Amino acid sequence: MTSIDLDTLSLFIAQRRSIRRFQDRPIEPALIDRLLLAAHWAPSAHNRQPWRFVVIQSEPGKRLLADQMAERLAADLRGSGASDEAIAADTGRSRQRLTAAPVVIIVCVSYQDMDVYPDARRQLFEQMMAVQSTSMAAQNLLLAAYAAGLGGCWLCAPLFCADAVREVLELPADFEPQGAIILGYPAEERVRTREPLETRVVYR
Repeated sequence: MTSIDLDTLSLFIAQRRSIRRFQDRPIEPALIDRLLLAAHWAPSAHNRQPWRFVVIQSEPGKRLLADQMAERLAADLRGSGASDEAIAADTGRSRQRLTAAPVVIIVCVSYQDMDVYPDARRQLFEQMMAVQSTSMAAQNLLLAAYAAGLGGCWLCAPLFCADAVREVLELPADFEPQGAIILGYPAEERVRTREPLETRVVYR
């Protein structure tokens, strides 16, 4: 097994940031395949590999997805009593993030290979295990993208409009959208901090 210096690895992970603005520069298809392969080697419950990825690169495809998601967001905001100005700002920001990214990857979970239990309690946990596995695959992808000089950002928005995403992308029935990863060569630098580690850890 190849060992990697832990301090170097920790520094690398700590330097990754969520990037939302990108250069007008395409990502090579071979690089996208390498990122997906890195995601595919994530750990998963029962080794069932429940992740599914939908890669969107075409401008019409990104625009159609962004429009449908913005419509659902506007409806939700309207139902919450948001002002027209706030709705326009939020939907405009959502559209811009999706359409300006060279690549959008919709991360989905599939339960078709997971175990089926007769009781609701264990079935819920089985589904949670699949979602956790899919999240680890997404993190692998984001770290691999950073290692390749790309910027990326995880967007949770597809969770709130999964049916619209599934319809516009004509997804297989078992694909359940969990989030979107926008990717590109960075056009911004971001600085973020973390709360002290001791506020998030308990030792027993």
